[in-house]
Amino acid sequence: MDCRVLSVQSHVVRGYVGNKSASFPLQVLGFEVDTINSVQFSNHTGYEHWKGQVMTADELQVLYEGIKLNNVNHYDYVLTGYTRDDSFLEMVVDIVKELKRANPSLVYVCDPVLGDNGALYVPKNLLPIYRDKVVPAADIITPNQFEAELLTGRSISTEKDAVEVMNLLHSMGPDTVVITSSDLPSPLGDQYLVALGSQKRVRADGTVVTQQIRMDIPRVDAVFVGTGDLFAAMLLAWTHHHPNDLKTACEKTVSVMHHVIKRTITYAKEVAGPDRKPSPAQLELRMVQSKADIEDPAIVLNAVVL
Repeated sequence: MDCRVLSVQSHVVRGYVGNKSASFPLQVLGFEVDTINSVQFSNHTGYEHWKGQVMTADELQVLYEGIKLNNVNHYDYVLTGYTRDDSFLEMVVDIVKELKRANPSLVYVCDPVLGDNGALYVPKNLLPIYRDKVVPAADIITPNQFEAELLTGRSISTEKDAVEVMNLLHSMGPDTVVITSSDLPSPLGDQYLVALGSQKRVRADGTVVTQQIRMDIPRVDAVFVGTGDLFAAMLLAWTHHHPNDLKTACEKTVSVMHHVIKRTITYAKEVAGPDRKPSPAQLELRMVQSKADIEDPAIVLNAVVL
């Protein structure tokens, strides 16, 4: 039986972000991916110029109606990322709820993109929609530290705080929470950033078990675009293959990221030349070239069970 994903994210003609970042790796790992492009831009907005169109909530509804009329609206997963528009986000939640009624075992993977490093990327009226509607409908969420703090109203300054915030996020709905990056100090030193994960499972006898992990991820001195979208897609894939083992799923996800980023930075530096800063075009993820790593990543780190 095919495993089918509905991915509602941005699209770029050139480069890798949103659906372009998620589709190829998911397809390589055997998933059927149906994409709705929330925006269609020439390239990501980190370039000097970009042009394109933004899809409205009404246009989203029209597309979904078409899928529904043909009775091909059966999905195993829904994946969503960056959205700027409140009515579009509300429509996505309505679609997810309807798809869950059709298939109660559907898993909704949501990257609640709000901002980073203390600054919002999106209009602030999206926060209550994410907090009160989106997160309660989600099964797996991948906020960064700033987003996790915004969603819970709690700040994280220690590992204990992070665990409490993840437990709060569980109580809002999702069974799996991964804080993809944080400012917490790594025991391995300041060349590493700390990510944390928590998975709540109900055993056959009805008891609830929670697995919580920490990952120390080597820092890379460059700005990449589309890595968060790749992370959420790979977490979807690897939790599908390892449904009760967040540790393994996260190790594989982070290892894929590591290989793709390493290949990208090596290429970008080579093309830019010595002592030259690579351009946004040169820093586009080397996705196709990383096909073998996506399919079978060599594991580059061990997650620590807390």
